Amino acid sequence: MNEDKTKIVQWIQEHEEELIAFLKKLVQTASDNPAGDCLPIARVLEKQLSGLGFEQVSLLPVDEESVKANGMISMANVLATTEFGEGTNVVLNAHGDVVPPGLGWSVDPYGGEIVDGKMYGRGVAVSKSDIAAYTFAVLALKQVGAKLSGRVDLAFTFDEETGGEIGPRRLIDQGYIKPDQAIVAGFTYSAVNAHNGCLHFEIKTTGKSAHAALPHTGIDAIEATTKILQVLYDYRKILAEKKSQVPGIDFPTLNVGLITGGINTNVVPDECTIRVDRRLIPEEDFVRAESEFREMVHQAVSEIPGIKVEIKKILHAKSFGPVPENTRLIQALGANWRSILQEDGELPVHGVPLYTDARHFFAAGIPTIMFGVGPKVLEDANGHRADENIRLSDLQAAAKIVACTLYDLLVR
Repeated sequence: MNEDKTKIVQWIQEHEEELIAFLKKLVQTASDNPAGDCLPIARVLEKQLSGLGFEQVSLLPVDEESVKANGMISMANVLATTEFGEGTNVVLNAHGDVVPPGLGWSVDPYGGEIVDGKMYGRGVAVSKSDIAAYTFAVLALKQVGAKLSGRVDLAFTFDEETGGEIGPRRLIDQGYIKPDQAIVAGFTYSAVNAHNGCLHFEIKTTGKSAHAALPHTGIDAIEATTKILQVLYDYRKILAEKKSQVPGIDFPTLNVGLITGGINTNVVPDECTIRVDRRLIPEEDFVRAESEFREMVHQAVSEIPGIKVEIKKILHAKSFGPVPENTRLIQALGANWRSILQEDGELPVHGVPLYTDARHFFAAGIPTIMFGVGPKVLEDANGHRADENIRLSDLQAAAKIVACTLYDLLVR
C-alpha cells in the first residue's frame, strides 16, 4: 500500500465515530417504500452531506405526477459532486428507501442500536450503510485530492423498492450524471457482476356471476384461474431445468404472489386476479419469455366458453451483466479488497438472483459493479427481515476499499 492509500485508510479509521453517527441518523429517519414518502430522508441526507463539507450538493425533487405513477408519495434524488479536474467520472449509487419493518424485531427498527459490534435497523444493510461508506470514502479521497484527476458523483436515490425508474434511471436519462464507471450498493466479501431480470404480470380472469344455487348459469372466474395456476406451476418445473452459466445464478423462477376474487360465498365469482413474478436469467430474451408466458395463459382457458383473460405487464426489470472480470474497475476493486482485508485469494465475482438498480447503469453501457457493506450472503444480515444488521467492521472496511479503488481510477 503506497503512502497516499495509507493516508486514506488512516483518515477513515480516525473518523469511524463520525461514520457510525452518519449511518445511525439515516437509520433513524424512516423511509419505508411503500408507502414511499421519501422526500424527508432526502432532505436529511442533503443536510448531512452539506454539513460534512461537500460543496456541490443538489436536492433534485421529482415531479408529483411521476412520483404518483411510481406508486410513491414524495421523492427527491440527492447528488453530491466532487471534482478533481479533467478525467474519468465515477458514480457511486445507493438507495435510501427501504421495505417496511414488519414483525419480529428484538430492537427498535428505527433505533440504529449497536449490539456486539453490529448496528441494527431497517435499511441498515439494504442499503443505508452503502450511502455512509460511499460518502466517507469520498471524504477520505479528498485528503489526497492534489494527486487526482476526474470526478466522483455520489448519486443517492430513493425508489429502488419500486424499480429505480425515477431514481438512477432518471438521473442518467436527464443527464444529471454521465458516468464512465459505476459502483452500486452490494456486499463487502464479493463483487456482483450480474443479476436476474424480472417480469411482473397481473392476470385478470372475467366470467359471469350467478346464484350459488344455480352455478351452471354463471361462468366461474376462480375455476378458470385454477386452470391458469396449474399451467403456471407446471411451467415452473420446466424453468428449473434451464440452467444459467453465470456463477451465483441458478435458473429462472416463477412465483404467484397475490390472488383476489369473488363477491360472496353464495355467488359464482365473476372476477379473479393474480399477480405473477417471473425471474429471467441473464441468458434469456425477455421478449420471447413474455410472448411464451402470454400464449401459455391464454391457452390454459381457451376451451372455457365465455371466459375473458386480460394480461397486464406491471414491471419489466432488465437483467444486469455479466460484466467481464478483466475490466479496470473490477481489477482495481479486487486488488484493494485483498490489501485491506489481507486476503490471499481473489475477490469472488458472481451473479445474484435478485434484481437491483445496477441494471440501469448497465443498460446505458456503463461498466458497473455491485460492492458495498454486507456479509457473504444477504441472509446473514437479515436483509428485508426482522433484526436487519451490519457489522461495523464491514462498514469501515467497505469505505476503505471503495476509497482506495477510487484512488486507483483517478490517480494521475
